[in-house]
Amino acid sequence: MQIHWFLPTAADGRSLAVGVRGTHGPSADPVLDERPTADRFRAPTLRYLTQIAQAAEAAGFESVLTPTGTWCEDAWLTCAALAQETERLKFLVAFRPNTLAPTLAAQQAATFQRLSGGRLLLNIVTGGEADEQARYGDHLPKADRYARTDEFLTVLRGAWGAEPFTFNGEHYHVVGATTMAPPDPLPRLYFPGSSQEAGVVAARHADTYLTFGEPPEQVAEKITQIRSLATAQGRDIRFGIRFHVITRDTSAEAWAAAERLIDGVDTSHVDRVQSILAASQSTGQARMSALHAKFREDHKPSSLEIYPNVWAGVGLLRGGAGTALVGSHTEVAERIAEYAALGIEEAILSGFPHLEEAYMVGEGLLPELRRRALLQPA
Repeated sequence: MQIHWFLPTAADGRSLAVGVRGTHGPSADPVLDERPTADRFRAPTLRYLTQIAQAAEAAGFESVLTPTGTWCEDAWLTCAALAQETERLKFLVAFRPNTLAPTLAAQQAATFQRLSGGRLLLNIVTGGEADEQARYGDHLPKADRYARTDEFLTVLRGAWGAEPFTFNGEHYHVVGATTMAPPDPLPRLYFPGSSQEAGVVAARHADTYLTFGEPPEQVAEKITQIRSLATAQGRDIRFGIRFHVITRDTSAEAWAAAERLIDGVDTSHVDRVQSILAASQSTGQARMSALHAKFREDHKPSSLEIYPNVWAGVGLLRGGAGTALVGSHTEVAERIAEYAALGIEEAILSGFPHLEEAYMVGEGLLPELRRRALLQPA
């Protein structure tokens, strides 16, 4: 497997209620924590993000995912800066096709590969929030956005070819698209999405299809569906999963840490976040919200453990990835092994705060995965 980490380019801290403009999800302000003290809020300064990137590199992560949206720093510029402060770590840059022309994206990627020594990966985010899309001047309906993404990726790969590429579609018309030289290696394309439209685009273009951290049965269904679509296109595809993680020496310590993340948050706080998330057009977001629906009805903490060691508490206050793997290092490794047996080959993990948790995962969980032969030796 390949294990990746996350760069919190909006804010970081020890609470899920740190004031950010949504984390990988809602575009409005779902939460504003009024206590920006040292242990609760950390601004995404270059110095702090450098610490996280260097910690991730030292811990042995493959790359760091950097999110996209108006609520965080620009991923391309952030990763270009951090590439100068690291040696081996790769950068999984998330971006939206509505924000730049495909030929320019091809050029930026080729330049990044040359300047970084081949350390760029790309996460293509079609976008599921209408108001967030509108901030970029994009008012296309959801189905049309996926059609545009399909054309965008066709032009992107075409511009990386040995010969100038011409394409005339509904959304793009390019003549002789090319770059100074093709990137070497070609950046792997990661693609998330739970809708039917997303599956079609992933099957045609993605190197790795990403799913949120759902229970194994649901993940298995997705893998079967996407693999079938990719096979019909004559393509092989890898599968990755996105989880937060709370791993400790003992299970009791891990669950206590999970409870602290939402400690003191009242129901009105949660209701406000959920009302914003309910307006999302993202099928993946709807599936995340459904995982903690029972807890919002009965308010029993046990209802948040939706599968052994899979906790839906993050989704109460955060959009996007709303689940965490919680348990001892051994328990979390067992759960990752279960997902690996389904066909998951990559995992993008994160934790709060991201600096300390990078070391916790690197020193506790990754050695367990190596002992199970799920990772290459350090």
